[in-house]
Amino acid sequence: MSVWDQVVGQGDALEPLIAAARSEDAMTHAWLITGPPGSGRSIAARAFGAALQCREAGCGTCHACRTAVAGGHPDVRLVSTEKVTFSVEEVRQLVSHAQSAPSEGRWRVIVVEDADRMTERTSNVLLKAIEEPPPRTVWVLCAPSLHDVATTIRSRCRTLTLRIPDPEVVAWLLIERDGVEPGLARECALAAQSHIGVAQRLASDPAARERREKVLALATGMRGVGDAVLGAGDLTALADEDAKAATEARNAAELVELYVSLGVEAGERLPPALRAQVRQLEEDQKRRATRAKRDVLDRALLDLLSLYRDVAVLQMGAPVGLVNERHREGIADLAARLSLEGTLDRMDAIGVARERLAGNVSPLLAIEAMALALRPVIP
Repeated sequence: MSVWDQVVGQGDALEPLIAAARSEDAMTHAWLITGPPGSGRSIAARAFGAALQCREAGCGTCHACRTAVAGGHPDVRLVSTEKVTFSVEEVRQLVSHAQSAPSEGRWRVIVVEDADRMTERTSNVLLKAIEEPPPRTVWVLCAPSLHDVATTIRSRCRTLTLRIPDPEVVAWLLIERDGVEPGLARECALAAQSHIGVAQRLASDPAARERREKVLALATGMRGVGDAVLGAGDLTALADEDAKAATEARNAAELVELYVSLGVEAGERLPPALRAQVRQLEEDQKRRATRAKRDVLDRALLDLLSLYRDVAVLQMGAPVGLVNERHREGIADLAARLSLEGTLDRMDAIGVARERLAGNVSPLLAIEAMALALRPVIP
């Protein structure tokens, strides 16, 4: 199985990467892979990094391919951030790392999976390294769109755009790779809107499917101001719980590891000279929790957006399937009580809430304002 087989539903879009892995004549020192969430940007970047180290341009079975895809190859650096943005110091370390020659592979490959999380200042630090890279260094940046990356950066990269894979392709992957029952696989592929990672989580985690049902109920079960306010509170509380569950155990383990590295027993009073390191770790963990909460809320808003998309589909009589087929009754009820203009207004309200969350507005206030705008017209 080739490393390219892991990037599903992209057709000929991968040809420039495959050609570059096969021949240095088609190679360039900096690449920018863009595409909607779930299109497989990071998977494609990892596959490219593996193919550049493989003598057969990505056979998928050799040591170089397996270690590169898994993140264990010494010359393929996989970089992402769990914070809201990259720090300048993190990017400076990457630039320094890029200056060294590959230790055992053909290329030194640096994959930045969250290039859209670089501020203008951090992008300026990266710019010089991309303009004048060492001869065997390759930068592979990933972002949702070209506009999510600084103009100075994208103008120096060769760009590649991926598309959202067909839900049937994602369902096939869940069936063949993960052994998911076909009906559940298709339902999860549709619910995830072809986002492979989300579809896999929904298929493997009943609790995740239950949380999604609660999110959709915010729209289908809302009857007034009280429901809107309570629903907004429930949604933000759910995001807090998810973020806490995802980070709590890791935070504790990191704190213990730091105490050990400082030579201090857990719970022991720290000397003043060491307290700054603990404060720095706590600040990093707080940023990670903030991002985790934002990501959970954004995913919930995308789920709500898919429901109103289904409402609009019924209202227009469009010959396409529903994303949320299980909720057809509630969707039909909303379609009967709302005008198409009202449906589009509610989709706009969800978009505004997403922008506000990205702009660091209080999550509860942003979700409450959105929920009030979602209230249906009571006949």
